[in-house]
Amino acid sequence: MEELFETLMVISFGLSWPMNIIKAFQGRTAKGTSLIFLSCIEFGYICSIIWKLLSGDMQAMFSGDITKYGCFFYLLNALMVLIAIIIFYRNKALDQLNEIK
Repeated sequence: MEELFETLMVISFGLSWPMNIIKAFQGRTAKGTSLIFLSCIEFGYICSIIWKLLSGDMQAMFSGDITKYGCFFYLLNALMVLIAIIIFYRNKALDQLNEIK
């Protein structure tokens, strides 16, 4: 049962990242975005993925048990946070260009 709730938690977190990515991309500024926050979140997802790999849940994911898909969603969320970090650096560069003008 705890695996089901873990999966639901990670899915719910994952629903917010696309909104964050779109807002940051369209906003074209790094102001109000914390690289430390994004990095901490990314670190947490990476630790969770390593934990899943070491605990054997990654192999169990392919058994068809829906509760074992938590690792897939950790991977997906980590990818989305990485995209948010890349957009942060893009927006930071845009901020610097706008300051020059």
